[in-house]
Amino acid sequence: MGTVFSSPAISLDGYVAGPRQTRENPLGEGGENLHRWMFETPDENRAEIDAIVDAGAFVMGRNMFGPVRGGWDEDWRGWWGEEPPYHGPVYVLTHYTHEPIEMDGGTTFFFVTDGIESALEQARAAAGDRDISVAGGASTLNQFLAAGLIDELRLHISPIALGSGERLFEGVPNLNLEPVSSRTVSLATHVTYRVKR
Repeated sequence: MGTVFSSPAISLDGYVAGPRQTRENPLGEGGENLHRWMFETPDENRAEIDAIVDAGAFVMGRNMFGPVRGGWDEDWRGWWGEEPPYHGPVYVLTHYTHEPIEMDGGTTFFFVTDGIESALEQARAAAGDRDISVAGGASTLNQFLAAGLIDELRLHISPIALGSGERLFEGVPNLNLEPVSSRTVSLATHVTYRVKR
């Protein structure tokens, strides 16, 4: 059975997205600065970038999939264009049923209405022996952390403070982490923790 990991970019003050998220500004105000290391210095961060999508299956919240709220009243297919970077099954947590969406490059979005345990069970079945990535956002990751369902947390810490937004570790009691590795580059510090049970 593979490792269940999450690999969020995070600010020094604990936010994985800035305030006032919109369709035009999906990461919130200032949130795009969390990912400068990926786009401005990709060669320096190649191992971490590749590891983010090196999983057999993925789980994400509806807010990470897109800005549509309530019932599915429009033809939204995700933020990533016709070929998302996942190249595998992605289980999207939602309260509203939706038919699967097949994309180019092997990504299929499946919509899960019966909670995080069901999404993880489906992801495990699809991934086989490969790892499973809990891609985000903050609410989804916090639910997985609070339920003790994350094995490894790979933080990409950007040297910025957002002041508000979507906070990681909100409502996550008694989290005990064991440092595994860290590496500092020009625009981030990459830290991997194993979640101790």
